[in-house]
Amino acid sequence: MFLPTKKDLKAAMEVFAIFQWALSAFMIAVTVIFLNLYLVVFTSYWPVTVLILTWLAFDWKTPERGGRRSKWVRSWWLWKNYCDYFPIKILKTHDLSPNNNYILACHPHGLMSHACFGHFATDSSGFSKVFPGITPYVLTLGAFFWIPFLRDYIMSIGVCSVSKSSMDFLLTHKGTGNMLIVVVGGLAECKYSFPGCFTLVLKNRCGFVRMALRHGVALIPAYSFGEADLYKQHLFTPGSWIHRFQEWFRSIVHVYPCAFYGRGFTQNSWGLLPYNLPVTTVVGKPLPMPKIEDPSQEIVHKYHQLYIEALRKLFDEHKTKYGIAETQELELV
Repeated sequence: MFLPTKKDLKAAMEVFAIFQWALSAFMIAVTVIFLNLYLVVFTSYWPVTVLILTWLAFDWKTPERGGRRSKWVRSWWLWKNYCDYFPIKILKTHDLSPNNNYILACHPHGLMSHACFGHFATDSSGFSKVFPGITPYVLTLGAFFWIPFLRDYIMSIGVCSVSKSSMDFLLTHKGTGNMLIVVVGGLAECKYSFPGCFTLVLKNRCGFVRMALRHGVALIPAYSFGEADLYKQHLFTPGSWIHRFQEWFRSIVHVYPCAFYGRGFTQNSWGLLPYNLPVTTVVGKPLPMPKIEDPSQEIVHKYHQLYIEALRKLFDEHKTKYGIAETQELELV
């Protein structure tokens, strides 16, 4: 009789942890939408939907007011298995004072931002021990907060809106020791998320620099080595009808539809789970910013270039440790 070993059980729990995160968010969204449509159209329980929408309207600004984080949810044992699956690790290059606030720009986005989620949306990768006294706030698109219950779930892990008003609130009303996590490339960077690609969407992304200048908070570059290796993509021939459709779709909704794939539930199978490859996020030296309430475009451009130089330096200093050639450079678009 075959009995699974502790190693087999651990591997199974890690796969489940990865699978459930994407599935649970999707299932919550689909269930809430279709259940409420059913209540309104086919039953007499429409007041339940009215109550939900009333609460949503009442609670609408919460994602822009620091959210509703739960230490208990962030400490779920599930997230430890999530981090161990790859595994993901965080490397500190400089100490951070809890007497200041920071904006950390994380690169690259990858397809699912697994490293960013594991480090900053959970307490399972050792962030609180590496940076004591620092509270991370992962910022994401406001659309994720439009759906009841899903918004509460993601707020519980410390996720807030990436809107200007949200960032202003976090940097002025929550004291010190706060770190705002911005994945600068966003979904536009999915196009460049495949092994061996080191392209970042950054050349014209200046909003995070402007925000740092307005509040006089330091910018911190961070690079997750291995994030782009977690999935493979089928790259269609430029000019083909599928490639034209991808570019058209991106121009309309600003999301690039990728034909990506990874592993399945077993080690050597095909599927949509990420490959279990190590990812290390190197957190660089804070780049001090002067406080300028209304910075000109020239000043924003100046400090944007300084940030790019700091990011390139961080990448170049650590790339060979993670199997990247000495001659490889970051490409910015």
